[in-house]
Amino acid sequence: MIQRTFVAAMALVMCMAAGSVAAVEHGFYVGGALGQSYGAASSNGGNSTNSDPVFKLIVGVRPLKLLALEANYVDLGSLSTGGMDAQITAVDGFVLGFLPLPIVDIYGKLGLASWKAEASAPATSGSRNGTDLAFGAGFQLNLDALAIRLEYEVLEIQQASNPQFLTVGITYTFF
Repeated sequence: MIQRTFVAAMALVMCMAAGSVAAVEHGFYVGGALGQSYGAASSNGGNSTNSDPVFKLIVGVRPLKLLALEANYVDLGSLSTGGMDAQITAVDGFVLGFLPLPIVDIYGKLGLASWKAEASAPATSGSRNGTDLAFGAGFQLNLDALAIRLEYEVLEIQQASNPQFLTVGITYTFF
């Protein structure tokens, strides 16, 4: 379902781009994104799948046309199962590789996510944290210094059944 949504949205954005728009190919950028997270959890023999709104803040630098370094703060929302609620947040760092086209950039990203899960149940509460692999892919429509992104990411957090999320965001590149 997520993959079909990603492909359909990518096709829609590419169709909306009617003319050639120049992109800023280098520089420092900031941005933000909103989307939907998907995850699963198990507790006391029961399984649960959840989807929740996600938001992230983006900061990065693109020193080369084909390469960028990026850091994100991500709030994955909450996951509920068996009377337990968990909030998951992460700070992640990525290396992005770009395939620049005339109007859009297609990219892949690979990095690490430092995450924290705070759980609470009627009789107890606690937290866990760790650092795990993170990866994703996306594309961005370039409108000079402004870029509109559609992105799919996965955090390899085994304790949270590898949460994944699809976001739409905006970045602004400073010269």
